[in-house]
Amino acid sequence: MTNKFAELGLSPLIVSAITELGFDTPTPVQEKSIPHILNSDQDLVALAQTGTGKTAAFGLPVLNRINPDNYDTQAIILCPTRELCLQIHKDIASYARNLKKMNVVAVFGGASIGMQIRDLKRGAQIVVGTPGRVQDLINRKALNISKIEWLVLDEADEMLNMGFKEEIDEILVTTPKSKKTLLFSATMPKGIAMIAKNYMSNPFEISVGEKNSAAKKIKHIFYSVHEKDRYESLVRVIDFETNVYGIVFCRTRMETQEVASKLIQDGYPAEAIHGDISQDQRTKVMTRFRKRQIQLLVATDVAARGIDVKDLTHVFNYNLPDSLETYTHRSGRTGRAESSGVSIVIINMRERRMLTIIEKKIGITFEKLLVPQAKDIVTKKLAYLFDLKTNNAILPETEKYMEEYIAANENKNIDYKSIALGLLNMQIKEVVTKYAGARDLNVNAPETKSRFERYERTERTFGGRPERGGERGPRGAEGARPERGARPERTNRYESKPGASTDPNKNFVKVNISVGKKDGFMIKDLFNLVNSQKSLRNAKIGDIDLGDHQSMFEIEYGQTEIVKKFLAGSKFKGKVINIKVD
Repeated sequence: MTNKFAELGLSPLIVSAITELGFDTPTPVQEKSIPHILNSDQDLVALAQTGTGKTAAFGLPVLNRINPDNYDTQAIILCPTRELCLQIHKDIASYARNLKKMNVVAVFGGASIGMQIRDLKRGAQIVVGTPGRVQDLINRKALNISKIEWLVLDEADEMLNMGFKEEIDEILVTTPKSKKTLLFSATMPKGIAMIAKNYMSNPFEISVGEKNSAAKKIKHIFYSVHEKDRYESLVRVIDFETNVYGIVFCRTRMETQEVASKLIQDGYPAEAIHGDISQDQRTKVMTRFRKRQIQLLVATDVAARGIDVKDLTHVFNYNLPDSLETYTHRSGRTGRAESSGVSIVIINMRERRMLTIIEKKIGITFEKLLVPQAKDIVTKKLAYLFDLKTNNAILPETEKYMEEYIAANENKNIDYKSIALGLLNMQIKEVVTKYAGARDLNVNAPETKSRFERYERTERTFGGRPERGGERGPRGAEGARPERGARPERTNRYESKPGASTDPNKNFVKVNISVGKKDGFMIKDLFNLVNSQKSLRNAKIGDIDLGDHQSMFEIEYGQTEIVKKFLAGSKFKGKVINIKVD
């Protein structure tokens, strides 16, 4: 079968490389971009969704036009994150596998700049880099881009969002006016138009699919819950879905680490990536994730930029993002190529309007589902296990042992039905035990229904601050709010007051902990730390005293051994925690 990439005008050596990689048919953005870059010197703005093959759309034709005998840097590719930089470098190097003398170098922060300088000195026709590191290398005179012919801005809108405008401006000053600029993006916010106006000359525009639209093969689902039930709802949804392999998106670094820690504590193969982890840690986590040794990657939006992992089944939005473009990027991580995917959003009651805005602007429809209850999860698990009989072939090694066992016990009456039921019971027992007596988490459930639920509230919209005001609940005939009953005593919640007096009859014990306010350790972090252990979630907390580098809290006497066993040696923002119980 003829490789259709050859019809676009690419050289035989490049076509042979992508054929070896298993590619024979270009995607729509490749089909439109490659001939233009090969045959024209006009700048280009190409809009296409994440996962449609944008790297090959600019990488293949730029490679085709590079002179391998010239060791000057002829093309520079700028991208926002280390992960995307490494992915682009890997892809272009694989496309160039049959081109002798072609050298592609990746430069990014968080890695040895000395090693990168040595790589550049050997000669690099193509350099892929993050703006900060590229600017640093230019200032050190280790990277000369005064002779480049191609400048590629990949995810340019995100580079601006991350504050790289100054670096990009300084880099562009050192580039020749004769260069060709190629801009590739998944979305078309106002920032892209400004880039095209300031940095490009009469660019040719290519658009594949609708602007700011989500992939058609993605199913969008939302669950409406109370804020306090957000994490527990996430866990139930994960348990209900089968063969989950996906990303959980959070807004902040702290929330990302908290959610990942809770998932790990609850027995899920999960890890976090965010701005506070080192490049070495990030590389190890991503290697494990690609090998499916990790089921769930918990990430901030910035840290997830450039993650190119195939066959992701789910994207979980632990919180709604702050922009429409970000939701498009998030959901586009799944449903790539010929695969389908699921994007799940967990919202509280006040966020419903934001969901409606996403539907209208992006042109999608969210399906509302109820948070699964115990019966739903167990039934789904059983159905999955029964379905294994028809969907999974027995491994040859397993079949060999089975045949040997049956042959050795052919005179015995083997009760296969009992064996099957026993194995099913082993598989399902953990789920049944976990959800025994579990409550309904849906907002319309009788035991969780909010007294504010019937009253419309003013909602925040994308791109603005939350608006204050709005209906706050029922008032009496004279306009005054009805008196509320006494609030029950709170235990192990953020609202506990530091320094409050403690009844000595409650038998509390003081615990000294080696982190404090100057480590960023706050009261809510203390409760998150305690709640990370299931056995401590109902423990009563007494006085709390946060110091600069040491803190103290009181916990009921019966929990001290658990505190010493499980909390000692845990980490907060990379710092090992020491525990001392008085």
